[in-house]
Amino acid sequence: MRRVFAIALVGVSLGGCSSMPSMSWDMFKSAPPTVQVRLESNPPGADATTSLGQGCKTPCSVSVPAPDAPFTVAFALPKYQPASVPVNVIKTPGDLTTSASVTTDPNPVFAELQPAAPPKPVKKAHRPKKPKPAAAAPAAAPADAAPAAGSAFPDPNAGKR
Repeated sequence: MRRVFAIALVGVSLGGCSSMPSMSWDMFKSAPPTVQVRLESNPPGADATTSLGQGCKTPCSVSVPAPDAPFTVAFALPKYQPASVPVNVIKTPGDLTTSASVTTDPNPVFAELQPAAPPKPVKKAHRPKKPKPAAAAPAAAPADAAPAAGSAFPDPNAGKR
């Protein structure tokens, strides 16, 4: 009886191991740190987009994964010139008494948007006026006179003569 019980116990314990997820070192890694970045503009309401992909309408905050290199924030608003602000990432390693921290400089990220210059009016080239001929123009041509030879239109009175 003991032998059957021992075999059953070993079979169940080995069967349970096959359904366990494989162990990996990934479970001991912490999630990448994120940093909260405040985005502001003057005038407010600009579309702000980080080079990391996150974006919002100012004033707002975005949470970005802390990159290893600086990134930029682009601001765009209709009728204003676009602006781009570089952002530095500052990582402070932790020790036994403090945890590691990640900050950005500047925070808040601020952009002063300049109004777009109105388009310059297009000046037409000045054409000199043609001088009028010295001879007076003849009075109105008689109605039954033949149309000009170079006219693209037929004479409407051609069949009435």
